[in-house]
Amino acid sequence: MSRWKFIWRLTPLFAVLALLLSGCQGAFNPQGSNAKDQLWLIELAFFIMILVLVVVFGIFFYVIIRFRKRKGQTGYPKQVEGSHKLEVIWTVIPFILLMILAIPTVLLTFHFAQNANNDKDALHIKVTAHQFWWEFEYPDLGIRTAEDLVIPVGKKISVELTSADVLHSFWIPELAGKMDTNPGMVNKMFFNADKEGVYKGKCAELCGSSHALMDFKVVAKSEADFNAWAKQIKQPAAISADAAKGEEIFKNKCLQCHAVTPDQRGFGPNLAGFANRNTVAGFRPNEPEWISKWLTDPQAVKPGTLMPNVGLNQQEVSELVKYLQELK
Repeated sequence: MSRWKFIWRLTPLFAVLALLLSGCQGAFNPQGSNAKDQLWLIELAFFIMILVLVVVFGIFFYVIIRFRKRKGQTGYPKQVEGSHKLEVIWTVIPFILLMILAIPTVLLTFHFAQNANNDKDALHIKVTAHQFWWEFEYPDLGIRTAEDLVIPVGKKISVELTSADVLHSFWIPELAGKMDTNPGMVNKMFFNADKEGVYKGKCAELCGSSHALMDFKVVAKSEADFNAWAKQIKQPAAISADAAKGEEIFKNKCLQCHAVTPDQRGFGPNLAGFANRNTVAGFRPNEPEWISKWLTDPQAVKPGTLMPNVGLNQQEVSELVKYLQELK
C-alpha cells in the first residue's frame, strides 16, 4: 500500500477526532473559577496518562531491543522468576498516581456541589429548560426572561435548575461544567465570569429533534451595566407609531403565549427586551430575515418546537417584525 493511500484511509478518523474535539474548545478556554479548576483537573489527568504512557512504552521498547534474539542464539533464554521488588514498585507507583488524581478530584467535586442559595452576596437565578428554549428568572429582581442570561462580572451566580418537560442538561463550557435539569426536581450549582463577554451555552442532553439547536447565551456585564440593564428591562418599551399595527397583531395572536413584561410568565418565552437579544429561536442571528422565517414557519427553522404556525400573512409578519424590533 502506498503512503498516500494509507494517509487517505486515516482521513475519516482524523475528521471524526477533529469534530469531537471542536466541542471541547470552550472548556479549554476557561473564563470562570469553576471552569479553571475543572481544566486543571483535565490537565492533571492528561499529564499522568502521558507519563504512564511514556514509561510503559519506554520499558516495552527497551525490553524488545535489549532481550531480542541474537544471531546464532539457540534454545530458550534463561527464565527469570517474579521479582518481589518489581511487583511492589509497579503496585505502589500506580497507587500513588491514583491518589494524586483522586484527592483533588474528590475535594473539587464537593466544592462544586456546594449550595450557594444561602449566600446573600450571590445573584440567585432559577433556570427552567423547555423544548427547546431556556427560561431565566431572577426572583430577587422580579425579572423573567429567555435565551440570554445576563449576569454581572465577578459575582457568584447561584442557579436552581429544573425542567418543564423532559431531561435536559445546562452547560456553559467556558464558565462551568454540566448539570442536568430534571422534571419535578431542582438541581443546584454556582459559577461566575471573570470578564465581560458573551459565552455560549448548550443543552448537553439529547432531548428531542431540535436538541442541537437548544442554545443560549450568557451575557456578562460590569456590575454598573448589569444594574442598568435590570432597571431598564422593567421599563415599558417605547413603541413608535410605525409599529402600532404590529403591536395590535401581537396582542391578538401572540399575547396568549408570550409576555412582554419581565414580571410575567407565559407558555412561551418572555419577550421583554427581545430586540436586544443576540439570537432569535436561540440560535439564529436576531435579524429581520430570520424573525420573518421564524414567524412564517417555525417548524422549518426549529423542528419539533411547540411554537405553532398561527397563519400569519406576509403583511402581518412584516408588521410583527417592526414591533418585535422595538422591544428594547
